[in-house]
Amino acid sequence: MSHSFPPFDETLKALENSIQTEIGIENIFIGDALGRFLAVDIVAPENNPTHATSSMDGYAIRFSDQQLGSLIISDFIPAGTETHGIVHKGECVKTFTGTLMSEGSDTLIPIENVDVKEGKIHITSAVSKGFAVRPVGENYKAGEVLIKKGTKIGFAEIGVMAEVGMVQVEVFMKPRIAILSTGNEILDFGEPKTSYAQIRSSNHVTVESILRQLGCETMRFKLIKDDRDVIEQQLRQALMWSDIVITTGGGSVGDFDYLQSILTDMKIENIIDGSYMKPGRHIRVVKTGHKYIYALPGFPYSASVCTFLFIAPLLRKLRAQTFALPTIKAFMGELYKKRSKFVEFTACNLRFTEGQLIVDLHGKKEGSSAILNNLLDNPVLLRVEKDVQKIEKGEMVDVVLLDL
Repeated sequence: MSHSFPPFDETLKALENSIQTEIGIENIFIGDALGRFLAVDIVAPENNPTHATSSMDGYAIRFSDQQLGSLIISDFIPAGTETHGIVHKGECVKTFTGTLMSEGSDTLIPIENVDVKEGKIHITSAVSKGFAVRPVGENYKAGEVLIKKGTKIGFAEIGVMAEVGMVQVEVFMKPRIAILSTGNEILDFGEPKTSYAQIRSSNHVTVESILRQLGCETMRFKLIKDDRDVIEQQLRQALMWSDIVITTGGGSVGDFDYLQSILTDMKIENIIDGSYMKPGRHIRVVKTGHKYIYALPGFPYSASVCTFLFIAPLLRKLRAQTFALPTIKAFMGELYKKRSKFVEFTACNLRFTEGQLIVDLHGKKEGSSAILNNLLDNPVLLRVEKDVQKIEKGEMVDVVLLDL
């Protein structure tokens, strides 16, 4: 029986509409938060700096007093002290980087711009008003959102959180994803080939690696042979532990039939049952409660592409990020001929040349959805619509970035 595939964008929208809640939250030490995703906005509790401070070594003065030519050094304020002195007319205060500016002063004149003799500075080069003074709230003001919810935490985010006095931070829990691979013809790690029909499994560990780079906690189950009872038992066990279960078939009809019948017997909500795209048009996504089950293609290239197109957006939405595929515009660097009637996603190279983003297929092999090495060397995905048969060199195209 023929299968009618819904449009790609329609299937992606169905997935987005199915997401009702975000993933859970946990509170962790900020030093352990690298690579995690913020579950709350980080808001400045106070102005920074809270007081006008100097940004270099010099003398705090009144701007208008520069015309006097020389000023009496009335005080000396070391860095790190809470006192800030007072500057009267005709006076200045010796000030260091990070020191609070003295009351009455509005400008800092650097030590390089003065000569010091007998308790006075003699100005050799005047400066503009406010020079080398950091005003109140220059970094940020009280109540300002410094880091938005959903942000992936890097070194700068950790530094800012420490600066505002945070010790712990609320982050989204790592999504738990279980990965099951099925098929009699599939060999696990280290198993010797006894037949040319056998295939060494790579899709399960490839997909797992993508998901770990996307900040997930994973559990890779042992390869499952064609046995309905075992497949069902492993699937139910995976659901108990995980938020998302991913199955990758060995490619045989038996694998597909077993999984479909098992899903039919479960209380599930169908989200995606095929998509008008290549590779991966037989993808299936269902939901049971708040948990998702993905049936990905058996070929590792197809499974990887589907992971970026259908699983990465779900993960983003679960962690308060934008669901949409990260897509940019670029110019085609060579003639491209489409090989199917579907919306195609093809691994290609992206380079920046003479001020323009260019895509090409240099070093990429034409062929089936099994060519995993096309994903080497940090590729992107060229998106070609169903009604487009070829793209001329120089035409503008859509490119999906692989969101790692």
